[in-house]
Formats: sequence, C-alpha cells, structure tokens
Amino acid sequence: MPTDLDAIAEQQGIKYFLISFTDLLGVQRAKLVPRSAIGDMAKSGAAFAGFATWLDMTPADPDLFAVPDPASLIRLPWKPEVGWLAADAWMDGRPVGHAPRNVLKRLIAAAGERGQEMKTGVECEFFLISPDGSEISDAADRQGKPCYDQQALMRRYDVIAEICDAMQALGWRPYQNDHEDANGQFEMNWQYDAALKTADRHSFFKYMVRSIAEKHGLRATFMPKPFPELTGNGCHAHVSLWQGDRNLFDDPAGKLGISALGYHFLGGVMHSAEALTALFNPTVNSYKRINAAPTLSGASWAPGSVTYAGNNRTHMIRIPEPGRFELRLADGAANPYLLQAGILAAGLDGIENRRDPGERLDINMYIDGHTVTNARKLPLNLLDALRRLEGSTVLGERLGALVPSYLKLKGEEWNAYARHLSPWERETTLDV
Repeated sequence: MPTDLDAIAEQQGIKYFLISFTDLLGVQRAKLVPRSAIGDMAKSGAAFAGFATWLDMTPADPDLFAVPDPASLIRLPWKPEVGWLAADAWMDGRPVGHAPRNVLKRLIAAAGERGQEMKTGVECEFFLISPDGSEISDAADRQGKPCYDQQALMRRYDVIAEICDAMQALGWRPYQNDHEDANGQFEMNWQYDAALKTADRHSFFKYMVRSIAEKHGLRATFMPKPFPELTGNGCHAHVSLWQGDRNLFDDPAGKLGISALGYHFLGGVMHSAEALTALFNPTVNSYKRINAAPTLSGASWAPGSVTYAGNNRTHMIRIPEPGRFELRLADGAANPYLLQAGILAAGLDGIENRRDPGERLDINMYIDGHTVTNARKLPLNLLDALRRLEGSTVLGERLGALVPSYLKLKGEEWNAYARHLSPWERETTLDV
C-alpha cells in the first residue's frame, strides 16, 4: 500500500493516528498523533520513555521511538476518523533487540532467506463479562454444555455482529462466530495469512473486541482462566509453511497429508514445548487453564502433556487435515508477536536439526493419558516454565535479547505474586 500517511489520511478522512507498539508483557502502548504531525512521525517515530512500559529499560535510557509501519494501517471501524498503526521500537538508531515485533520480523527474515514463509491463523477466545469483572454478562447463559448454544449466541448478536462487520469491512475475511465451551465465552475466526499480518491483526482484534464491548456496556476479557469452574480462554494457532504458492507441509503421500519437512517443524515445536510455555502461557493464571481438571462442561480443552495426534483435541498439537497443524497450547494472554515468534523459532530449529516428533498418539489424553509413560508433562506453574525457557539453548539463540529481558520482567512478576497473601492461605493456615 502507499507509504505516504498524510496522503492516505486525506484520501480516507483520517484525523488522528494511534501509533501503537506492544511491549514484552503484551500491553499495547500508543500515542494519538494528529494528521498534521504524521509526516514527521512516519519518518522518525513517536517518542516514548521505554522504562515507563514493560520493556527492559531504565529511566536513564534515551527515548524509544515507535516507527509506524504504513502497511499495518487499520481505520477504527467504530471511530473511522482514527487510524491504528503497528510500530517498531527503535533506540539510538537501532531496532530494540527485545521488542516483540522486532523479534518476529527478524525470524521472518531468517525464514525468508531460506525461501520460506510461515502462515498462520489464530482462534482468539474471550468472555463477555460484567464491567466489574465479577461474573459473565448474560445471567441466562447457564447451560451445562453451552458450546454453540444458539440462544446465548443471539442474545449477544449486537456485539458479535458489530465485531464481525468490522472484520469484513477491514478485509480480514471472517468466516464464523460461535458461543464457546464456557458460559459467556465466544470465539470469532478470520482467514489465515502471513505471520506478521496475523500478529498485527491479533493485536488489533483484542483492542477492537474490548472497545466494542465497552461501547455496549460490557467488558471483554482474554484472561486464561477468569472463572475456575469454566473452560479457559485458549488461543489456538493453525500453522503452515509456504514457498511462494506452494504449501511445504502438504504432501498427499505423507502421514495425515503432512510432509517430512512439516513433521520436522512440528518436531521442533514439541522439542521446545516446555520452554515455549513461558511465552505462550505467560501469566500466573495461565496454569489454571493447562493441566486443569474437568470443567462444568466436562473437559478443559487444554493440554497437559507434550503430545500430538490426528484430528483429536485432547492433545497439545492436532493435525485436523492435510497441510497444517493446530497448536493448542497458547492462551488468551499470549503476546500476539511472541506467539508467532516462538512457533517460528522452534519450527526452524526443527527443520534445521530434523527433529523427530515421534509417533502420534491416537488416544483420548483426558481419559487414557495416564497410560502414556514417555510423554513429557507441561510446566505446572509460571516459575517452572520460566526455568525451562532459561535453559533452552534453542530459544536463547533464536530469540536473542528477548529471552533475558523477558525472564527478568517475568521473574519480577512471579516474585510479586509469591509475596501476595491470598485469602485461601489465611483460611487454611492461620490455625496450623
């Protein structure tokens, strides 16, 4: 698309631009820039104090400049005079090495040198809840198995339809919306695309859903497990690798229609799964979703072990059809850029080292998982996951400066949690 943002603004009636970047903990940071100033901002970027965000910086560091990517421009469908722009973080004339979008772009370039491009789609689950966050917003949504419930879906028609209309207007090619497995939970699907575009859209989608929910007097949350008895929010990723118009995972002669290269990529993801958990399940709350007990609906729909299968949703990875696989590990708190970067880093390692994923398991892991003696277990908490990331040579080399910075900030987060005294502790320990 054209790169002259001032000309685009004149053509499309944009008065303001949100220059936005996503920090290490997945928080979107932005400045609202009037059209009259966008020419300079497009060249040099909008200035931020990096330490005031979740980046590994100090107050003594110079300004961070968020340089907008014109190709990412999205007009806010609910406020069309504002244009949203994904931006790359720069400091001292260089890209910030641990900024998530920069990390993803570096890995995409590495794949591009091999003539390869990862394409992905994401399934973002969310709850529509009360403004204070205490309960789901629809008191009538009480079914024991509420997934695909037509009545509950249509009671939220105004919200869901407005979001879907927006995606259609933006050219995302949405194709289905449904009530998910938990009461008050929804999922909306749009067409897969190149990894960076998917990450940008994933980031904007979360902002859009929250904004439109607020417009309707509701609150949207992507929190992994906001209600203990209900299914948590996953963020499943559908993955394939391409060379031009050719899907490199697609092989009619391969098992389940997946090529040898595809299985090596899959093997790389499985090889680094425990370390990837620190990125894909990035909060203390995340570990109430994976390794979870059955919910009111009968299943958690989340993995507990590093296994893969065919079209079987009880595993960490499933192969639903030829040419792609679905990674079911990540949750709603996953940073959109680190989700894509982690998959690509592990997958490229799998290809280069011809990682073997082993034989698939065609069993129900929720019922018969205990019979599998050689399946590795996913970390049980954030601290264990961070330790696995710290020990990962693969991710340390491929994600570079991101890993020590991420470990530092997440370590501080874990320590803050550990210092917190919960009501449960008081109830069970005061009289010990």
